[in-house]
Amino acid sequence: MARICIVYSTTDGHTLEICQRIQELLAADDHQVELLAVDAAATIDWQRFDKIVIGARIRYGKHHPKVVALIRNCRLAWANIPTAFFSVNLVARKPGKDTAEGNPYVRKLLQTCAWQPTLASVFAGKLDYPSCGFLDRHIIRLIMWITRGPTNLDACVDFTDWSAVADFARRISRMR
Repeated sequence: MARICIVYSTTDGHTLEICQRIQELLAADDHQVELLAVDAAATIDWQRFDKIVIGARIRYGKHHPKVVALIRNCRLAWANIPTAFFSVNLVARKPGKDTAEGNPYVRKLLQTCAWQPTLASVFAGKLDYPSCGFLDRHIIRLIMWITRGPTNLDACVDFTDWSAVADFARRISRMR
């Protein structure tokens, strides 16, 4: 049994939903799992944990600045702790962009932070036009039109491959 900390950054709640699923799967493997918003992670004693997982959303092509700051400030403290990272973004709905190596946002973050987690992945997110504000709805629609995604403003599409999320949780459970 390992003590695992999952830190997340979410805007609309989908990254949190993925983290909660990972938490459920890890708890079913008898791990103790603590789930924290990135805002609560600044004062954590990382040595209390056997594994650390960071889940971060993309908004307008960027990971949240608090996630970037957390990784930059803590990566040395995590040097002897197995770490996992995943990003949630709509670009990952496309083949080739659905791996950590093929996803431009993940590659940029890891390079910018000079961090190499033990395990890295990326999951396609959820497109929920009805829950977006007017400006976001139309900016996202333009991006979807350019990238040949759904443009119906009534659409709510979950692109997340939940079996890949479960596989990622299994890999975290086995991570050393």
